[in-house]
Formats: sequence, structure tokens, C-alpha cells
Amino acid sequence: MTEVFNTAGRDTRAWVIHPDLKSDPGRRLPEHRLAEAVSLAAALPEMQVCGAEIVRLPRAQPGMLFGSGKVEDLKSRLKEAEVDLVLVDGPVTPVQQRNLEKEWGVKLLDRTGLILEIFADRARTREGVLQVELAAISYQRTRLVRAWTHLERQRGGFGFVGGPGETQIEADRRAIDEQIIRLKRQLDKVAKTRELHRAARRKVPFPIVALAGYTNAGKSTLFNRMTGAEVMAKDMLFATLDPTMRGVVLPSGRRIILSDTVGFISDLPTQLVAAFRATLEEVLEADLILHVRDISHPETSEQAADVAEILGSLGVRPDVPVLEVWNKLDQVADTARDAMMANAGLRADVLPVSALTGEGIDRLLDVVNDHLGEERHERALSLPFSDGRKRAWLHERGLISEERETEDSWSMTVLWTDRQAHQFRAL
Repeated sequence: MTEVFNTAGRDTRAWVIHPDLKSDPGRRLPEHRLAEAVSLAAALPEMQVCGAEIVRLPRAQPGMLFGSGKVEDLKSRLKEAEVDLVLVDGPVTPVQQRNLEKEWGVKLLDRTGLILEIFADRARTREGVLQVELAAISYQRTRLVRAWTHLERQRGGFGFVGGPGETQIEADRRAIDEQIIRLKRQLDKVAKTRELHRAARRKVPFPIVALAGYTNAGKSTLFNRMTGAEVMAKDMLFATLDPTMRGVVLPSGRRIILSDTVGFISDLPTQLVAAFRATLEEVLEADLILHVRDISHPETSEQAADVAEILGSLGVRPDVPVLEVWNKLDQVADTARDAMMANAGLRADVLPVSALTGEGIDRLLDVVNDHLGEERHERALSLPFSDGRKRAWLHERGLISEERETEDSWSMTVLWTDRQAHQFRAL
């Protein structure tokens, strides 16, 4: 399957390839994966996607990823289309990347490299910029093999000792390691500042509601609808990168803090999962999580499974309720809408809405209010060191807003509901 696009006026001409590996146990419909990859490419500015195709593979070839016939076929078509950049929607080893770039005479990015480019373009806060830089450098460190080709041309002698470029690669790796240490130190400083901000928020007796979900599920549009804010909300992947928080007054008069977070995606690069953990800590602080789903997407169930897996890996507390917000009702065909609404009606944790038109928002706000239950109250506590179990119970639920040690006890300030106070006294 090959699609050729005619979109003029963009600078970099890109060709998107989705390798459909039959041996991949997590294989999904390749047409949907290709569409997502094209959307990822389109999320970069100055990018003209001039072609996209699925390449079906029984297995990956270690040297070139694709078979020699397909490599040759693609070479002629890429040249004819005057392609500058090939985007491979999947993992590409450093050796495969080097060989394909040499064979085709174009730059090549795999899925990880593409997502890193998007994140680098979107990061706005100091922490976001540092996290992207750390992720990019960690990724670059694994691909130093690419330096060998130019080193072979530059280095004199016969190359009998150590192999071509070995010393230079070691020097590059050492320089990258030093840069990683520097970035981690800077991130630690930013993280301490964020912790001060979080500690300040804990002193405010307003519950935190976090929006989480697959990228482009409509979280920012919902955020704007609920808060009246004007956060960038576009029909593109990763429109939101840095977390945004706003105060919201529910119809009941109750105040909450609403948090919009970075969107998740399947096969998120491991470097980014680690680097953006601090950004996603907003979800860990939440009293309620709204899992926003694009219910009109053909793979909405698979996307929901990806989000659930990432939330689990982040260590979200099991006692934090999660509501599913089935967004983009306005894009669901009338023939499927009745059955979907009936299905949603059977589940108390599902709320169908359209953030674009406002349909279902009033009920969503009422259900959020009901789930948050009682108001939280501030209280000073003094626990002897022998009451470690009670202290651990408070920490597990994120109820401690301030704590210090005295000679014989922990002196702390807690924010809790009457129900939590009763549970604590029963321990």
C-alpha cells in the first residue's frame, strides 16, 4: 500500500514507512499505524509528507531492515520524489540506519527519533527543555556507530590497532556521559523547585483532577471547555507537552485544580518514559484521574490499553478513582452512536462527552463533584516514632502536606477528609 501526497509549500520532503512485521506479537492494523505515523510527521513544522506506505516483512533483516529488492525499489522512488527524509515507524538499529542512509542518500529517522524531534519542538518550560535534551542525548549515545564512516576517511595509518575510530567513539561517549550528568543535576534543581510548588499546592485544600489519555484524544479541548482557558488545542499529536494547571469552580461551588498533561502514545521511547516521569507526576498527585478517550478512533480500545499500561508503570495509587471520558461524540456516526451510548449507560465510570460542542460536560462536572466526595480539612498531627505504620499509611495516600522531625516524634500537617480521618483513627 502506497499513498502519494501533494502538499506544496513545505520545506523538508518526507516519506513515511511502516514496517509491518508479521513476527511482532504486538502487531496492530498496519493501516492505522501508518495513519498515526503520518500524523506524527505532520506534527513537525516545515515538514511535507510526500508519500507513505506499508512494507510487509516476515522478519527484519539485520543489515538493512528491508530485503535488498525492496531497498532498491524504494531507492528509485525516493529519488524520483526528491525525498530529503525517510521516517520509519518502528525501531531501527544504528547499523541499519547507517546502511540505509548510505544506500538511499537521505537522512533517516526511526519512531523514537521522530518523537524526540516533536518533543524538542514543543517543549516550552525549563524542565521540558531539559528533559527533551536528556532524552535526545541518551538516544544519541546508543547510535555512535554512525561516526565510524567519517572517521574511516579521516584517520591515518593502517588501522591495525583498535579498529577505525575507536578512540574517537570513546571520546564522544565520554563527552555525552558528562553532558548527561550535567543535565541530570540541572533537572534535580528544577525538580526541587517543582516539589516546593507541589508542597504549596498541598496546603491549599482543593482536590487535583488530572486529565490523562492518548495523544490527540482531545484533552486540551476538554481542559479549555472546563476552565475557560485558552491552552493550545489542535488536531495534531502532542499539541500539549508541558503540564498546565488551572483552578475550576464546579456548579456546586466547590473549587478544584484541573491539570492537563502530555499525551501518551504506543511504543513511547524508553528514554522519554524516564525523562518525562517528573512531568507525569502531576497524575500521581491527583485525587481523581479523567482518562480521556477519542471514542471515534478505530483503535480506541487499543489506545485505552496503552494508557492503562503507562498509568500502571507510573505507579498511580490503587485508591485513586479513574473515570473514562468518551470524548469526540460529535465525530461518532449516527448508526454507531445509539449502541455506544447504551454501552456507556451500563457503566458508572464512563462519561460520553463532546469537548468541542459541550455535550455531556454538565454531567461530567456533576460526576467529578460526586467522586471527590467530602471536602478536605487541614489538621496538625504529632506521631511518635513507634507509629511508623500510621505515618506510612498517610504517605501512601499523599495526605501529608508538611512534615518535620522533633526529638521523639514526627510533627506534620495533613489534608484529609472526615472519612480518611476516621480510617486513620481506626488503624
